[in-house]
Amino acid sequence: MTRRQGGFTLIEVVVALVMLALILSVSFEIFSRGMTRAGDLGDRANALVVAQSRLAATGAEEVLREGVWTGESEDRRFQWQVTVRRAEELATPQGGKTPSAAYALYLIDVHVSWRGADSRDHALDLSTLSTAPKPT
Repeated sequence: MTRRQGGFTLIEVVVALVMLALILSVSFEIFSRGMTRAGDLGDRANALVVAQSRLAATGAEEVLREGVWTGESEDRRFQWQVTVRRAEELATPQGGKTPSAAYALYLIDVHVSWRGADSRDHALDLSTLSTAPKPT
């Protein structure tokens, strides 16, 4: 009487190892993409902070006037550009006459750019309207 020994055959062990390798490689890819995405979102959040701080500083640190200003963040990762221009077309009523007022409406655009970990250029734009005394 022959007795069959318990255990796995070589083919069963190879199939199990192949399945384990596939599962681990897919898991690693998912984890890697998640970490990359988290880094990208962190960069975008930092760029938003830079843009919001430039919007808040424009007109608060000095009198609002037309022009273009550029600079970069303290860590030199983010470059920003602030553009301020009169928004007369937004303030003009449908009749076409510009109302005489002591204040002018300004359009403030902030553009923040940076190079991501993926070596691609990224950008974020914010805009707002603000009033300031008319220039004399």
